[in-house]
Amino acid sequence: MRIQSRGRGEEGRTRLTVVPENVDDLWHLSHVLEPGDLVEGDTTRRIQRDDEQMRDTGGQREHLYVTLEVEDVEFARFANRLRVGGVIVDCSREDELGHHHTLNVEEHSEITIEKHFKPDQMARIEEAEEAAENPDVAIATVEEGEAHVHTVAQHGTEEYASFTRPTGKGEYARPRAELFDELGSALSHLDADAVILAGPGFTKQDARDHIAENYPEVSEKLTVVDTSSVGDRGVHEVLKRGAVEEVQAETRIAREAELIDELMERIAEGTKVAYGIDEVAEAADFGAVEDLLIVDERLREERQGEGDWDVDVNDVIESVEQKGGEVTVFSSEFDPGRQLKNLGGIAALLRYRLD
Repeated sequence: MRIQSRGRGEEGRTRLTVVPENVDDLWHLSHVLEPGDLVEGDTTRRIQRDDEQMRDTGGQREHLYVTLEVEDVEFARFANRLRVGGVIVDCSREDELGHHHTLNVEEHSEITIEKHFKPDQMARIEEAEEAAENPDVAIATVEEGEAHVHTVAQHGTEEYASFTRPTGKGEYARPRAELFDELGSALSHLDADAVILAGPGFTKQDARDHIAENYPEVSEKLTVVDTSSVGDRGVHEVLKRGAVEEVQAETRIAREAELIDELMERIAEGTKVAYGIDEVAEAADFGAVEDLLIVDERLREERQGEGDWDVDVNDVIESVEQKGGEVTVFSSEFDPGRQLKNLGGIAALLRYRLD
C-alpha cells in the first residue's frame, strides 16, 4: 500500500489518499471501508443522453470523478478488484448526484477515503504500507510421491501448484526426478524472493539436491525446514515454527497460526483464556487481556449493525488497547480464522486467570 497524502476532512474526519499495489492491499481496504464512509476515485459511468438525433442505445460511458457515500463493499479476490457501492454525493456531472454507482478499485488505482478511522483500521493501513517492503515467500512441501507449492500473502496462504507422481516400485511408478523436476519448474516460474522447502524424512533433501543441480536460481533462495506433513498441514507447521519470519519480517498468517495454537492449548488446559463476547468483554474491563483475537468477518458485521452481540465491540477493542493489550484481526478465509469463528469469532489470551 502506498499512502499518497493524509489530511483532515469535514466533521473531524481523516482524508487518506492511497494506492493499493497488490491484491493484499485491496483485501486490507475491504476491512477498513464501512457504510457511511466517503470514497473518491476515477470511474466510468453509462450516461443517458437527451438527444433526439441519437438512437436509444442505453447510453454511452464517460469518465467521471465521483465521491460515493459507501453502502456496501465486496472483495473480489479472483478478479483482483474491490467493488465499492454507494450513492454519488459529489461528481463532475451534477445530474448524476443521488444515483447509485459501483466504484471498481483495482491495483495501482488511486482512491481517497474520508472517514473516522478507528485505531485498528489505521494500523491495518500502516502495516500494509510497511508490508510493501517484505519479500514474496513460497512454501514448497514434498514427500515421496507428492509435492505442493503455496504462496504466502498478507491475506493468508494459497496453493499455487500440486503434483502427484507415484514413485518406488510397481507398474505405475515413475523416477523421483520427475516429481522434483516439476517442483523445480513451478518454483522457477513463480519467481518468489524466498522459498522454504519442507517435509518429512529425507525426500526434501533429495529434492533440494535436484533443484540445486537443475534450477540453481531457485536453489539460491531455498531454506530447508523439517515438518511431519505436507500440503496445508505442512504449511501450518512451517508458519507455526516461525520459518517464514526468517525471510519476512512479519507475516500476518504466521502470527494467526501461532496465536490460534496458543489459544487452543490454553482452552485444553482451562487457564488464562476467554472466548465469546461476554467473557472477553469482562476480561477487557478487568484489564486482563494480553492478546485480543477477533475474526474480520464478525468484526465487520458488528460494526455494520448486522451482528447480535449485546456489547459494543469497538469499546472492547479500545479498552484492550488502552490497557496495553494487542489486537489481532484474523482472516475468515483461512484455517486459523475459521477455528476462531467456531469459538464465537472472538477470544483472548489473558495475563492472569479470572475466576
